[in-house]
Amino acid sequence: MFLKNARGKTTFMAWSITGRLTVLYTVSVFLILVIVSIFLYWVLSNNLLTEENEFLGAKVQVLRDILLKTPDDPEIIKEEVQWETSANRFVKYYVRFLNNKGKTMIETPGMDKVINPLFFPPPISINETVQKSVKCRAMNGSPYLLVSAMAKLGSKGNKQRIVQIALDVSDDYAILAIYRKELLIALFLGTLISAGAGIAIARKGMKPIQEIAKAAQRITATHLHERINPARWPMELTVLASAFDDMLVRLEDSFERLSQFSADLAHELRTPINNLMGETEVTLSKIRTVDDYKQILESSMEEFSRLSRMIDNLLFLARAENPETQIERTNFSAINEVDAVKEFYDALAEEHGVNIACNGDVILNADQNLFRRAISNLISNALKYTGKGGNVTITAQKSNNHYIEIIVKDTGCGIEKEHLSKIFDRFYRVQNTKSLNPRGTGLGLAIVKSIMDMHLGSVNIQSEPGKGTTVVLVFPLPDPEG
Repeated sequence: MFLKNARGKTTFMAWSITGRLTVLYTVSVFLILVIVSIFLYWVLSNNLLTEENEFLGAKVQVLRDILLKTPDDPEIIKEEVQWETSANRFVKYYVRFLNNKGKTMIETPGMDKVINPLFFPPPISINETVQKSVKCRAMNGSPYLLVSAMAKLGSKGNKQRIVQIALDVSDDYAILAIYRKELLIALFLGTLISAGAGIAIARKGMKPIQEIAKAAQRITATHLHERINPARWPMELTVLASAFDDMLVRLEDSFERLSQFSADLAHELRTPINNLMGETEVTLSKIRTVDDYKQILESSMEEFSRLSRMIDNLLFLARAENPETQIERTNFSAINEVDAVKEFYDALAEEHGVNIACNGDVILNADQNLFRRAISNLISNALKYTGKGGNVTITAQKSNNHYIEIIVKDTGCGIEKEHLSKIFDRFYRVQNTKSLNPRGTGLGLAIVKSIMDMHLGSVNIQSEPGKGTTVVLVFPLPDPEG
């Protein structure tokens, strides 16, 4: 899919992954082919030039030897200059001899119409060999390589001659031109083939992602148990598939909890509403006395209070889950706050025959009201499920340099191991304890967990049937630099 930016131009990042991979692959292959083509062309051109320079160097050496050994035999010189140059069918070149004053002594027929002596570079010395030549366009338009060298005339005298050689390299230029065309054709075809291969490779490579998308489309609210199974996918997609499966696990767990929460909420609301409706129907069935109406209203008031507490707790949990909710942290003595809550429950504890004890002390950085609410819920639960003669102990201590623990331990009925993982869920109540607290809603521990989450802490629970329960609130120490 192509998207346009604010100026109406299509951006590369808006392309499909297949399109981007194809373009990148094609551009990469094109650049590689260009580099390879340039290198091959340079190698061929350099090899041809090297061969031509070697030919010129060899020809200069031959002419020097002739002038050195047979300076008085003009026929040999004439044969080499006039006949040898024209007899060679594969290499076309011209030779010219000049005296010290630059006057032409002898030259290949027609050379004066092709290459003027002034076109040649300065001659190299007698002891030098030809290393390079000069490129030049002749008067007839053909390309030539030119060299000029000094040659000794005879072994006894001091006379010298200037040797000029012009080598026609039109065939080399023609070879290079053909090679350039072939390289361009190869570059064009290679780019087209690489584009096609890039499309095929990209589609092949993207097939697992398409399969993951199809698998994801099959997952609905009623099929959250399905998984992507990362073992099937390439290494690069294993992390994505694993993350997706982990997300599905969390979604499935959250969906199950939400479904359970909805069912529990409906059940918890139905009970007081049914009680209210039943009492109202009974009351309206006949005329009642004032005392009867008063008794019924008092009973209804209890159900209304229960509904109000439930709604307040649910609202608190909803606010606690909001990531924008802020808590007001202050430094306070943990044991002083625990004592304040304990005093509130002393009368109820005495009535139940349960002893509440506090020990230890630490300075805690937390929201004072929320801390009191969490401790209150834990003490309330401990009193409900601890029999006469039992004990509830609250301990405040620093576990190490990073955490503070508030430990609430009771000697109550305890909880079976299979219930511990769900004990902090909303409305979750252990069946065999409902008789001890029939009017409970199962929101107390859920609120405690939400309070600890708001403090970036944690809550742990250990319990054994018949021996009691221990709940540990773990508060992280504030960062001194933060």
